Amino acid sequence: MNYWLAQTQGDFWLPPQASTVSAEVDWLFYFIYWLSVFFFVLIVGVMMYFIFRYRRQPGRRAEHTSHHNTLLELTWSGIPLLLVGFIFYTGFKSFMHMTVAPADAAEIKVEGQKWSWSFTYPNGYVDKDLHVPVDASIRLLLSSSDVIHSFYVPAFRVKKDAVPGRYNKAWFRATQPGEYLIFCAEYCGTQHSDMISKCVVHPPGEYEKWLQDASDFLSKMPPAEAGEKLYTTRGCRQCHSVDGTAGQGPSFKGIFDHPVALADGSQVVVDENYIRESILEPNKKVVGGYQAIMPTYKGRLKDEEIGAIIEYIKSLK
Repeated sequence: MNYWLAQTQGDFWLPPQASTVSAEVDWLFYFIYWLSVFFFVLIVGVMMYFIFRYRRQPGRRAEHTSHHNTLLELTWSGIPLLLVGFIFYTGFKSFMHMTVAPADAAEIKVEGQKWSWSFTYPNGYVDKDLHVPVDASIRLLLSSSDVIHSFYVPAFRVKKDAVPGRYNKAWFRATQPGEYLIFCAEYCGTQHSDMISKCVVHPPGEYEKWLQDASDFLSKMPPAEAGEKLYTTRGCRQCHSVDGTAGQGPSFKGIFDHPVALADGSQVVVDENYIRESILEPNKKVVGGYQAIMPTYKGRLKDEEIGAIIEYIKSLK
C-alpha cells in the first residue's frame, strides 16, 4: 500500500492508524476533543443565556443574590477532578505501553544529523530510510551527532527526541505494509523542513530479502556508483553539493586533484589521502571559508566504503 493511498483512510485531524498504539492514542485524543467541545458549548451557552436573561433594563435595580451552596461547589469541583483523573490514568497507561518495548523487539539504531536520518540495522548496514517487517516489534535507539532532532512518524503515533551525547529509546509495531513519512519535529536549522525520510513496512518474508540484497551493494555496484549511494545515505549531500554550489561544506564537483586553500593559509592538493583524512579527521585540515562542523566518520565507515566515496568524488569532473 502506498503512503498517499493510506493517507486517504485517515480523517480531518489524524493520519491513518498504522501501528498497535495508534488506536489508543486516537481514542484519548478524541475523548479530550469532544469533552472540550461539550464544555465549550455548555459554558458559552449558559453565559449567553445569563447575558440575555439578566441584561440591564430600565427600572430594574441590581441586587446581590449569590449565596453559598456546598453541594454545588462540590459538584463543579468533583466532576472535573474525576475527568482529569480518568484522562491521567488513560494517558499514563498508554504512555507506559509506548515506552516499554517487548523483550523480543529487534533493535535499529537511528541517528539524526543536519539534515537527514540514518538507520543502522543489526548486520551493520546503514540506510537513509527505515525498513521494518510488518507485525514485528521494533525498538529504536536514537541519538544525534549535532543538535536536538525529534523522530516523528505520524501514522505510528511515535515521536521521540534524538539528543546529542545520549541515547533515547522508542518502539512500535507496524500493522499495515506500505510507506510512511518520517519527519523531524524539532526545529534544527535552516533545512529543518527538508529533514524527511520514510519508513517502508515490508509484507511478511520480504524484509529479510531486502536487507540481504541491500547489504551487498558494495559487491554489486561499480565503486563510483556505490560511492554515490554512500554520499546519499551517510549524510554527505546535506553539506557537500555535486553541482558546484556552496553549502555548509565545499562542493565535490571538480575538486579532485586540484589544490585548495585551507583555513590556516596553507594549500593542499585534494587526492586520495586528503579525502580519507578529511573523512576520518575532518577538523585537521579545514578548507578556508568553512567552519569545522563536520563529525568524524572514524569507526562508522569501512575502508571499502571510504574507497567508494573517493571513486565517486573522482568521477565528478
